Amino acid sequence: MLSPHAVGPGRRLGLDEYVEDFGRYFWRSGSEGFWKLERQQTFREPGVESWEAFHKGRWDESLALIEGQRGHYEEYFRKISECGFSLHRVRCVEEPISPYLQWELHLLHLKFQCGEDTRVLAGDAIHRYEEQGVLSEIVVLGSSVMYEVLYDDDGELAGGIRFDDPQGIARCRRAIQEMHRSGEALDAFFRRQVVSLPPPAVTEGQQ
Repeated sequence: MLSPHAVGPGRRLGLDEYVEDFGRYFWRSGSEGFWKLERQQTFREPGVESWEAFHKGRWDESLALIEGQRGHYEEYFRKISECGFSLHRVRCVEEPISPYLQWELHLLHLKFQCGEDTRVLAGDAIHRYEEQGVLSEIVVLGSSVMYEVLYDDDGELAGGIRFDDPQGIARCRRAIQEMHRSGEALDAFFRRQVVSLPPPAVTEGQQ
């Protein structure tokens, strides 16, 4: 099992402290890059316009708002490239695809087109890593800092646990990289499994 706690003791950060700490280290990811493992199938993202539209059942508006972010993400990934690092993500996907994840995959596909290196781990490919428990939500920034990202019971971001041991962080990064290599490129998965889905049956107050 990939567990950040195998690295050693971490330091719990509240939401504001986590956001500040993450922002401080993100742009210093360096040649090792940014590696993210996403396991949960449903989150809440209040304040994100396209999520708000999705959450209220306005699917076409949600997709239009995602597309409207293309210029922002093109500039964002240009800046990341100029800073000398890349973003890599493993997105675990269970089927049937949850309404939230259907929305997120459209957003991740836009990011993929703009430069994020995302691969999908699905079905048994997920479960082979979970013999001892469900995978954590993990973010590795370069070689010096890693977070277990924490969410509340409603799926809203609640903070994180920071880990600093370089050797332990390297082990976790290698494990995420292994998952990434074994996954399917997001673009191919999206064309095969997501494009043809009908709008998710979501009304306000549901996910």
